[in-house]
Amino acid sequence: MQRRRFRHALYAAPALALIALFVYYPIVENIRLSLFKFSVFQPGMRYVGLENYRQALQDPVFWKALANNLGYAVTSVIFQVGAALVLAAILEGLIGWRLRGLLRTVYFIPAAVSMTVAGLLFQFLYQPDAGLINSALESLGLGRFAHDWLGDPATSIWGVVTMSQWQSFGYTTMLLTVAVQRIPRELYEAATVDGAGRVRTFFAVTVPMVREMTTLLVILTVSGAFLVFNEVMVMTGGGPSNSSQTLGTWLYAGAFTGDDMGYAAAIGTVMFALTFAAGAVQLLHSRRKAVAA
Repeated sequence: MQRRRFRHALYAAPALALIALFVYYPIVENIRLSLFKFSVFQPGMRYVGLENYRQALQDPVFWKALANNLGYAVTSVIFQVGAALVLAAILEGLIGWRLRGLLRTVYFIPAAVSMTVAGLLFQFLYQPDAGLINSALESLGLGRFAHDWLGDPATSIWGVVTMSQWQSFGYTTMLLTVAVQRIPRELYEAATVDGAGRVRTFFAVTVPMVREMTTLLVILTVSGAFLVFNEVMVMTGGGPSNSSQTLGTWLYAGAFTGDDMGYAAAIGTVMFALTFAAGAVQLLHSRRKAVAA
């Protein structure tokens, strides 16, 4: 038994070494760097303790970026998990198998589009003069709703969020469709015999049986929401007036525009802490519900 455990440890050692080198060491090093002030153009590092974190707490753009990430996370959970689960259940329960295959393909196509391409596509759609959205509103007699969607600080971040939901919705729907397919048909038949309608069956059978997949998707969705970068950089660059900044883009601006590497490292540490806490809370909550069940 001891030889077998030792052999298993040897097999796992290379993977553990790579994880430690490329995951855990960068995390620890970033936390260490967040305690210093330094520049890439000047030698030397000055220890400042928690000054970079105090700077973040006093930075209004940091709080704006954090609020944008939180809004991004809430919207993503609602659409990419909640609405996607409803659609997955509809695809599996109400639609014929021929139409079901076609709709799966249609919903999944946006996920195959590059993020950069999708961002540029929606940037064109949002154009105030030649964009298809404002043109469609004008043709429908709703020209009063035409808007500079990415140029208005009140709507710029939501234009980016909309694009992101459009691209990711089909992917999460397909994952949840696979989870719904694995539910034993006997459970649905039993619910029907008991007189449960479709809505009650959805909440009593489908939702509990896909808990593992929804937990995984919530963790991935929330983590991804706090790591948003490409979408914002392609579509708005964080503007106008920093209204669409996220923690990722503000980190980039602090490091490569402001040359404040210590402050950027502090923002990175905050991002890690938020994503780690969100994942840990969700895992603990899911485990407690599983034990209670």
